[in-house]
Amino acid sequence: MHEPMYRGPREWDAETYDTISDPQFEWGVEVLERLQLRGDEHALDAGCGSGRVSERLLERLPHGRLLVVDASGAMVDKARERLGDRASYLVTDLIELEVDEQVDLVFSTATFHWIPDHDRLFRRVRAALRPGGRLVAQCGGEGNIAEHVEAVAAVSAEPNFAPYLADAGELWNYAGPKETEARLHAAGFSEARCWLEPKPVTPDNPLKFTMTATMVPHLARLPKELRLPFAEAVLEATPKPFTLNYVRLNIEARAVS
Repeated sequence: MHEPMYRGPREWDAETYDTISDPQFEWGVEVLERLQLRGDEHALDAGCGSGRVSERLLERLPHGRLLVVDASGAMVDKARERLGDRASYLVTDLIELEVDEQVDLVFSTATFHWIPDHDRLFRRVRAALRPGGRLVAQCGGEGNIAEHVEAVAAVSAEPNFAPYLADAGELWNYAGPKETEARLHAAGFSEARCWLEPKPVTPDNPLKFTMTATMVPHLARLPKELRLPFAEAVLEATPKPFTLNYVRLNIEARAVS
């Protein structure tokens, strides 16, 4: 069997994520703003979340089409609520992605770092693109939220939590630019260019933010009565003042013609 897109839950709290995901939304809009579009492309949003960035992408496609994809049915439902019949929808793991018609553009933000197998991911993305089509993406990269990751690993090793979180250190995939460029070339992309960009965030409500945006796979593996204690212990173990030192991996590549 193939590795799943998420090693934690397929379902997210889409309603809460929609209200706390301003940083991810703002980064997605920044990526979208540097994207050159004619307006008639057939695009695929890989990891649409609640559809906030998808809506902005649609505004750039007045004569085009958009397919939004996510492994979480709850996220796709939220995106459908926002976008209605202006888009098409697909619930699937990205490493199992199959499309009926190849697209001109695969766009993705805040998603690829949840996927363990980037080699397979990029092969599936390449298969979804027509020759010459573009991949433009951003996700967590090397060094992303390093202090938070260390705190999660330390708390995961505590006796109360360890039986459920033996592989907690493997629930994120924060890759570097050079290895990502190599994977893209191996998967059938040319002109691959990747770079890191620091994006620190100090959330107003660290507990709510981390329970909804960063620790979802970990919490899903715990019994309900241990989820809040785990999250509180992680926050206690994270250096103060609480800041998530996000590092974004930017990805631009073109499918070999």
